[in-house]
Amino acid sequence: MTAAQALPTSATAIARAVAVGDLSAREVAVAALDRIATEDSRIGAFTDVTAARALAEAEAVDRARAAGEPLGPLAGVPFAVKNLFDLAGLPTRAGSRINRDHPPAATDAALVARMTRAGAVTLGGLNMGEYAYDFTGENAHDGPSRNPHDPTRMSGGSSGGCGAAIAAGFAPLALGSDTNGSIRVPSALCGVFGLKPTYGRLTRAGAFPFCDSLDHLGPFARSAGDLALCYDALQAADGLDAAGTDAAWAGRPPEPTLPELAKGVEGLRVAVAGGYFRQGATAQALDAVDRVARALSAGREVEYPDAQRARAAAFLITNAESAAFHLDRLRSRAAEFDPDTRDRFLAGAMLPAVWLAKAQRFRRWHHDRALELFAGVDLILAPCTPCAAPRLGQKTMMLNGAEVAVRPNLGLYTQPVSFIGLPVAAVPVWGDADAPNPLPVGVQIIAAPWREDLCLRAAAAVEAMGVARAPMASLPAARPDALTP
Repeated sequence: MTAAQALPTSATAIARAVAVGDLSAREVAVAALDRIATEDSRIGAFTDVTAARALAEAEAVDRARAAGEPLGPLAGVPFAVKNLFDLAGLPTRAGSRINRDHPPAATDAALVARMTRAGAVTLGGLNMGEYAYDFTGENAHDGPSRNPHDPTRMSGGSSGGCGAAIAAGFAPLALGSDTNGSIRVPSALCGVFGLKPTYGRLTRAGAFPFCDSLDHLGPFARSAGDLALCYDALQAADGLDAAGTDAAWAGRPPEPTLPELAKGVEGLRVAVAGGYFRQGATAQALDAVDRVARALSAGREVEYPDAQRARAAAFLITNAESAAFHLDRLRSRAAEFDPDTRDRFLAGAMLPAVWLAKAQRFRRWHHDRALELFAGVDLILAPCTPCAAPRLGQKTMMLNGAEVAVRPNLGLYTQPVSFIGLPVAAVPVWGDADAPNPLPVGVQIIAAPWREDLCLRAAAAVEAMGVARAPMASLPAARPDALTP
């Protein structure tokens, strides 16, 4: 058995083994780095591997254990981050060519610092869509992050490297961002668990922005327990909130969720989102929602208020805010953008201000109407994406009997939920094993603001029932040049 194969498969198991001395943190780090070096050329999950840093952090954990010092809850656990997080010593790419000219970050992003203080070991930066404006995982500068379960297919975006790294077994934990679905789409397509916390729950200090009023940061993992373990480490009131979006700023103290998982779902009122969220999805996506609904004893169907307009307003706000942020780069270095990304930013720069004002007014109305739903239910279920992973390079797909663009429509069901900052756990549900290309889809478990604990309890329950699962991919032997789209 090689070192890469010997790597434990969960963050919980690694932390436990390191804490009792069954494994050294260095052994775990070497195994993770070996697997990345051997396999990532086929996947494209990483853009920067911080091997020297990982080994130094692992050795520090081992020294602390040898000295009898208390270890953090993530002691020796490898993790990696979407490359819009600051990592000290590296330019913060944010998936772009332009940012590579920036000086290296002087310090880590706040959430990276929290992970390392908890004992986690930093493996590096992960591939992403340029400036996070993407749902496919295809980057014009670094190449695509491929889906480890079928490398001819998309990983999803914009946190595609995160989903791919977790599914491929390169790390048990990753940190990504979600503006309109960029944690939930890769979680669904790559068959892993993801958490988009309530807007404002986790600080964005040291993370390159996309759209300030919609950006969230959150974790990926291969189990609900690992997701909760990581999320708990990310919550803090440590004065690092330069972005003004942490739980302390929001008046919500850190709340441990891992102990909540044992409560199960008895007594929780679960509903399925109907109407808009049942239109256009493939039979596989709808079946996945129905399977989770049966497991959670969902009692009824609810109509999410005006979801189509919520998605349209989310498009406008995203487009206008992000274009304003990038305006100087558009003026001075337009040729260095991915043309698809550049054109979307240029379109946003020309939107009439009155449209943005109307979108924001609708946002307030929609927020209040959506929260009324949670007077009668605790959780709402919906698809993450309308389909399983499309093929790399695929530009269109069929939706409601019409041919539509793939890139925007992978976020069909995630955008209305991000629009008002609700917390969501994405859980992976697999299709028929006898299908020609069995691939996962994802189900959103949506709760009222600040109730991440309920999302994670339900995710753990459906995992325990075998309805949701996140197996590590069996990576192909073929070289990437043989993996044609």
